[in-house]
Amino acid sequence: MAAERKVWLNGELIPWENATVHILSHGFSRGSAIFEVFGVHPSPNGPVAFRMDMHFRRFYRTAELLGMEIAQSAEELAQAVKETVRVNGIDHGFVKIVAYYGLEAFATLVPDVKLDMSIFAISLDADLGLDLTKPISACISKWRKNHPASVPVESKSAANYLNGMLARQDAYRRGFDVGLMLDTHGFVAEGSIEAVFIVKNGAIRTPPLGRILASVSRQSVLDTAAVIGLEVVENAIKPEDLLEADEIFTSATPFKVVPVGRIEDRILENAPGPVSLKLRQALDEICAGRDERFKNWLQPLE
Repeated sequence: MAAERKVWLNGELIPWENATVHILSHGFSRGSAIFEVFGVHPSPNGPVAFRMDMHFRRFYRTAELLGMEIAQSAEELAQAVKETVRVNGIDHGFVKIVAYYGLEAFATLVPDVKLDMSIFAISLDADLGLDLTKPISACISKWRKNHPASVPVESKSAANYLNGMLARQDAYRRGFDVGLMLDTHGFVAEGSIEAVFIVKNGAIRTPPLGRILASVSRQSVLDTAAVIGLEVVENAIKPEDLLEADEIFTSATPFKVVPVGRIEDRILENAPGPVSLKLRQALDEICAGRDERFKNWLQPLE
């Protein structure tokens, strides 16, 4: 990251390298940090945020599920995001909001304080250099998705992502890009950070909510598909359905529609297929502000 970058921390813009916490902080040592990530896209009138309002709603819902208290209102956070994007000169990239207990917590299991709040603005090209165009390979992970009776799986909390890290690690070791986890009933759940979709006979299928993250990207795919005339069904997907699908794609904040070109030993020769391609093109148009039907999805950051 560039040395001149600034981070918004509890109401102040500070140098990037000063955005630190003690190793014994509750957020670090207990894994209790919560976060949101959303895209920033260029537009003729300056940078815009992709569905920032929806991300904020999920952020406050995460805090509620975990019994946490956020000191700032959504309006205050929106203003802080604008300041952070502006001072860092970001027109295409991501905003990551991280709320955490910064206090040292050797023995404290349940802090009785409000969360510290930090906001980062990251450039897609300068900082990440991601290739969003190539099909990926996927496997069925040996790790299962957390059971919703053990932790609230719909919360965007750091601790939940140990589950995703293990799935990605498993995939890498087996020579794949991503690992798709099953839930504890044996149905397809999601990837490490990705919602999962399959296409069969022109219809899109995706796992229902309840055992997966309430993904903003997932919902955006569903909403877009409905408007552009694609059939979508939310129902349980068996592992064998992946191996018989006409198309498979994933969706996450950095990658709205990413086609899967290989699932286990099966090659999908024509990835991206026609449905995946139509969706990706539609979402590209939306993010660029060229589809008036979705203009309320883009919040100005200037």
